[in-house]
Amino acid sequence: MRSSNLFPVVTLAIAAVAALAGCDERPFDQIRERQRLEAERAAAVALAAKAPPKVVLDPTDVAIYKALPKAYESLKNPITEEKVTLGRMLYFEPRLSGSQTLSCNSCHDLATYGVDNQATSLGHKGQRGGRNSPTVYNAAGNMAQFWDGRAEDVEAQAKGPILNPIEMAAPSAEYVVKVLKSIPEYVTRFKAAFPTDKEPVSYDNLARSIGAFERRLLTPTRWDQFLAGDPGALTEPEKAGFAKFAKLGCPTCHNGSNVGGALYQKLGLVNAYADQSDLGRFAVTKNDADKMFFRVPTLRNVEKSWPYFHKGQLKTLEETVRTMAHHQLGVELKDDEIASIVTWLKTLTGEAPAEYIKKPALPPSTDKTPKPVID
Repeated sequence: MRSSNLFPVVTLAIAAVAALAGCDERPFDQIRERQRLEAERAAAVALAAKAPPKVVLDPTDVAIYKALPKAYESLKNPITEEKVTLGRMLYFEPRLSGSQTLSCNSCHDLATYGVDNQATSLGHKGQRGGRNSPTVYNAAGNMAQFWDGRAEDVEAQAKGPILNPIEMAAPSAEYVVKVLKSIPEYVTRFKAAFPTDKEPVSYDNLARSIGAFERRLLTPTRWDQFLAGDPGALTEPEKAGFAKFAKLGCPTCHNGSNVGGALYQKLGLVNAYADQSDLGRFAVTKNDADKMFFRVPTLRNVEKSWPYFHKGQLKTLEETVRTMAHHQLGVELKDDEIASIVTWLKTLTGEAPAEYIKKPALPPSTDKTPKPVID
């Protein structure tokens, strides 16, 4: 009797629980959905708090820069495929040197951003030059060549190191031409590159060929994409680094498509530079006003073209930014300011064109080819 009375009560209780559960399924789902959305909103707020602030650049700061062209053309030396092909071969040709072991690529290695990453380069018989070897990438866009600007363009520059007794040490231009004329393939290629010349194989045409090759040694980067109108090509920290660079006044010297290379400037403009053993452009002009003036280097690929300054005095980019701010601007930068500027400078690192810089097969010598000069 007692158990039979209990059965209806238990049954009603179970039914009541089931009913309550059924009624609350939708509210529980709504609560869970609301909690999920709130969690997502909280995560988004937290992420936004960590994200760098949006950087709005002054258009006038950007306007003084231009994206790289496809090539730095020359009216005096129009680029042709025949010249470029010959110039590439001559760039890698060690028989242009007195020892027949050194080429342009020895000091301006195209595989390492056009430099050898040494303070000063090793030349003939292990001698070292007095200045750091600048990069050849984008060099055709500079106003002049060498640290002191003694060569007006890449064609004039190409002639210098070959005959320099410390560098490639060819005894004379005549020796170089004799080497080239002794190799039939070079004779054929010079004729193709300079079809209207009575004497296609010449020292001047050697320089024109190398110059034509170098005029296409350009390394566009995300910075160029940004200049072309893509604001998303740079991150916010990179934009902030440029903003800092611009605010300090660095674009006074580092501007244009090459981010430099367009003028001469005194090293130690505000605070004197201690080492004045090299007086820069004064060696060319003999004008006292040019003492300690050097051609401003391009900042393209600056991350890769260490060590820095005209004698390779500084090893790191951070140290160089700090030193430049002190001597040129009279400003002592904090570590975070330097890091910000360097973040932007790294956007100037481009891709070396692998196929274009690939070392070509060089033609063999003949029994008429002059032997290396031994002295």
